[in-house]
Amino acid sequence: MREKDLDRWVTKYRKAWESNDPADIAALWTEDAAWFRRPDEEPVRGRDAIVAAWAEVADAPGETAFEYEVLGFGDGVGFVRGWTTYLTEPPGEFSNLWVIRLTKDRAHEFTEWWMEKP
Repeated sequence: MREKDLDRWVTKYRKAWESNDPADIAALWTEDAAWFRRPDEEPVRGRDAIVAAWAEVADAPGETAFEYEVLGFGDGVGFVRGWTTYLTEPPGEFSNLWVIRLTKDRAHEFTEWWMEKP
């Protein structure tokens, strides 16, 4: 994996986050992917299950602003630090850490940590 591959994946993730389109979401994952929505929970396993689980917790389009930086990458693993701002009332801010294991241009494992800022 190269940094541009990771950037491309995060851009596709953000597109899916905004659209909630099942095709955009599915395009992120390998068939046998695992999505750890929290590192201390069992993952959602399989592309179809991930698409369904995403729909259950989807944010509305335009509800968030997101910025990120790549912290590191290599051997198929990328580390991303993100900042999410919910533009709702009341607004909310979160810090994110993502560990993404890519196979070509799709994630086969994605673990996210998110912490609400006080």
